[in-house]
Amino acid sequence: MSTSEVAQCLTATLNPDPNVRISAELKLAEWFTRPEVGLALSQLLLAQDADMSLRQISSIALRKYVRERWSPYFSGFKGSAPNVQTKDQIRDAVFHGLSDPNRKIRTLCAHTLSAIGNCDWPDEYPDLLKNLIGLISSNSPDAVHGALQVFTEFIKSDLTEDQILPVLRELLPVLLTILSSHQSHSAPTRSRSVSVFRQCITALFMVKDQHPQAVKEATAQVLPVWLEAFKVLLHQDPSSDVSNGNWDGLTVRIQIFKTLETLHTSFPRALTPFMPDLLAASLNHLRVLYPTFSTYYLSATESPPSTSEDEPVELPQLLSPIIDFLAATIRGGKARDWLGPENLSTLVTSVFAYADTWANNANVFVAQEEDETQSYSIRVAGFDLLASLIERAATQTVTSFQSTIQQVIVASEQARASGDAEWWRPLEASLAAIGSQAESVLDCIDDEQETGRTKPIDIESLLANIIPPILNTPESPFLQGRAFVFASQYSRLLPLQLAGQYLDAAVRVLEASDASVPVKVSAVKAIHNFSNGGDDAAIIPFAPRIAQDLGPFILVASEDTLTLILETLAVVLEVDQGKWLTSELASSLTTASLEVWTKNNKDPIFISILSDILTNLAASQNGGVYQSVVKQALPSLATAIGSAKKQESWVASSGIELASSLVSGAPESGLGDGFFQVLGPNLFTCLSNAEDRDVLQNGISCLTLVIRKDINQLMSWTDPTGRGGLDWVLTLIAKMLESEDESGGLQIGDLIIHLLRRAGESVLPVLPQLLQAMVTRMTSAKTATFLQSLVIPFAFLINNQPETVLALLESTNINGRSALDILIQTWCENAETFQGFWPSRISTLALTKLFVAGRPSLQNLMVKGDLIVRPETKNTIMTRSKTKSTPHEFTSITFPVKALKIIVHDVQSGGDAATISAAQTSNFEIDSDDGDEEWTEEEKAHQGFKADEFAFLSDMLGPKGMAFDNDEILDDNDDEDLKNDPVSQIDMQAHLQGFLKDCASQNVNNFGQVVDQLSAEEMLVVRSIVNPSG
Repeated sequence: MSTSEVAQCLTATLNPDPNVRISAELKLAEWFTRPEVGLALSQLLLAQDADMSLRQISSIALRKYVRERWSPYFSGFKGSAPNVQTKDQIRDAVFHGLSDPNRKIRTLCAHTLSAIGNCDWPDEYPDLLKNLIGLISSNSPDAVHGALQVFTEFIKSDLTEDQILPVLRELLPVLLTILSSHQSHSAPTRSRSVSVFRQCITALFMVKDQHPQAVKEATAQVLPVWLEAFKVLLHQDPSSDVSNGNWDGLTVRIQIFKTLETLHTSFPRALTPFMPDLLAASLNHLRVLYPTFSTYYLSATESPPSTSEDEPVELPQLLSPIIDFLAATIRGGKARDWLGPENLSTLVTSVFAYADTWANNANVFVAQEEDETQSYSIRVAGFDLLASLIERAATQTVTSFQSTIQQVIVASEQARASGDAEWWRPLEASLAAIGSQAESVLDCIDDEQETGRTKPIDIESLLANIIPPILNTPESPFLQGRAFVFASQYSRLLPLQLAGQYLDAAVRVLEASDASVPVKVSAVKAIHNFSNGGDDAAIIPFAPRIAQDLGPFILVASEDTLTLILETLAVVLEVDQGKWLTSELASSLTTASLEVWTKNNKDPIFISILSDILTNLAASQNGGVYQSVVKQALPSLATAIGSAKKQESWVASSGIELASSLVSGAPESGLGDGFFQVLGPNLFTCLSNAEDRDVLQNGISCLTLVIRKDINQLMSWTDPTGRGGLDWVLTLIAKMLESEDESGGLQIGDLIIHLLRRAGESVLPVLPQLLQAMVTRMTSAKTATFLQSLVIPFAFLINNQPETVLALLESTNINGRSALDILIQTWCENAETFQGFWPSRISTLALTKLFVAGRPSLQNLMVKGDLIVRPETKNTIMTRSKTKSTPHEFTSITFPVKALKIIVHDVQSGGDAATISAAQTSNFEIDSDDGDEEWTEEEKAHQGFKADEFAFLSDMLGPKGMAFDNDEILDDNDDEDLKNDPVSQIDMQAHLQGFLKDCASQNVNNFGQVVDQLSAEEMLVVRSIVNPSG
């Protein structure tokens, strides 16, 4: 085919007639199977006399051709790859296009060559790198522009650790020359040189550990020169880049500040000599650029201009990296000397000013208030900077808050008096800024007052004098809404009467038909904050009205606003344990919640909140509410669970989760008559056919709750064929044990444990088969959680009936192995990874029972012992490949020795050996580049913490504090039944120490000989307990 034929076909693909266009696209796709089409496209790409639209579409088609026909390297490869000679010609043509006079062609060629380079370099295209460096070293601005676009991707993805250093030695000097040649190269091109430099820095950091000396030398030679250039460029007046209708110059500054942040993360020590100048330049940029920011982004009287390359450049793209750099530097302690009163005050004032951005969409407005959902913006970056300032200089920063907010209040009053319609905006921004740091500000106030000093900020005055009038400014809805949120953020400082007045105002806004959406949303947010952290006494009088008012909102709100309303309802329902609820109100809220579920049953966030709401409704302490909620919700949920299609598993999964929430909220007296008669048939039908992981896991969790709350309902229920609930549960357990999917590990274990605890006698007839199935599954189980689920039920049984269970295990044979052997081997290998407070305890207690059992089957059983450390693996990081060639080896020891090792480890974990003490901490002097030399004397004395922070950690972790593995503190996942179990109540340390003393005094099962086989450290622990005075 000729080039002209390809050109005609390409032109036809742009034809408005769909028949002509589709025919041409089909023909082009057919031609892609012929290598010469790629060559024709590359020739059209370079044809200077061709129409620009044809050249552009040729380039786009060529890139598609590369993706589909070049090499199997590409995921979209369809075969018919061109031969080596054709590839060479295409590569040469595309490379030549990097120097094309037309900028768009250069950019398109850069994208195509990057794709080819990803695939072919270095094996099939060894000259690429050398040619690209040659191109950017030329005096041609066009060639430099094209080549830099390739380098931006190339450094990021293609260089190996061995190639990076040699390449950078050639590349970095050239890049610096380009950056410095403002007369020869445009600002966007120069900015790309900085962008490529930043990729180089990242690449150097990635190989820092493999080539420490080479990287150290390279950074010592290169970074000071670049940083000096950055310093010079940043000290040029930034207003000159925004005053001539062309914002090209901002592109260079944007890339410089992004690079400074990268350097601060990777090579912070290099920044130290330049830090005062860089910080001063950063603050100057914030100060000088604010009028431009106000014009284009606050007043919005004009649209920001594009760059000379017709690409948008936004001022926030520069301001956010500046603020991020300042925040990171201050947080790292490197701005200590620079951060004097004047600079700190200017920073706070700048953040308050730049925070003057707000959203006119309710969902965005809500999202801006949530730490979890905040999208990146100048406001978010500014609040992060304030947090860094408070972290480093709390009192000075909060004092600056006071002076700044007073200035803003005076200026706002003057602007309002002069008729300025935008008077409210600086005040809203300032309140948002102070509110964003509420927790830290409150802590600072407490600290200052405890030491007898004056409060650094008078929040009470704001709450009493400034905020109340703002609540009556409906003409400024965002300020009015901010006032509600601000008051709730500092609710701890409000007297009960004043808190009640604020809540009353918020409720009246909810009930007002003429209140704007932002104000209503803010009122909801305020109620949420008051309910979450305020005094219940202030909220109780309003709780019924709030719940009544939120109900209708639930049915009309969407996205983030709906999430906020539901979360608020959930926390309001917790107030005073819901004693204020009536059956009618609970019923209407249940109906509204189910409607939300019906519309959003695939959204896990909504399901989680709705579960909390139904649990809180069901848990109300007002008589009759639970029955009303169940009557309203359970039939609908049960029907949905039973009728959900297999391909719509989320309906069943979420329905079961909501049904479980009703069980969770049920009173101690039980689920109420007929509960399981409604739920059971649908639940078991669903679970018997289910294959979806979430459905099965939620179903198991639901049944576990039913067993815990009211097992009699399960035991007394039968289906129409006479099959009982227990039989259905055992069938489900068998199904889960046979499944290869082990993701429901802990859930199935919890079900078995509670079944054994609650229905022990009823399970006895089938216990041998159940235990045999569990031991059989141990031989193929892989995950730690699933193995724990299989072992812990045995630990529970052995702790209560050791002889019966051991006899059963000894008499059971599974594929030629004793069931006892399988259980003990599995147990010993996994005991120290068991999760949860109760499971860990029951495991250890059961091991003590096994240790004293004295059965020959246990005394002679050999298990895996300690890791054997050989000279060739000592002090070596064992990668997967090394582990394959030199697999781990373990000693072989008897079960009593292993059991005693595990028991001794538990004794150690609960005592001083597992805690941290400052007196035991060694000091290491390591030459690093993390900037640790910037610690203050106070921080050096306390391992990088301030004195009060270190004191807190010492209290938590010190010799008399909390051990790392104190599960009672750290693990809140154990359910109430297990927390109240006698196993959870005993003094474990005293019990284990008593056990060791008894074994020693009576020499149980040759205890002394067993101790002699422990490690030296383990023997010391035992002897210190058995003979503390020895």
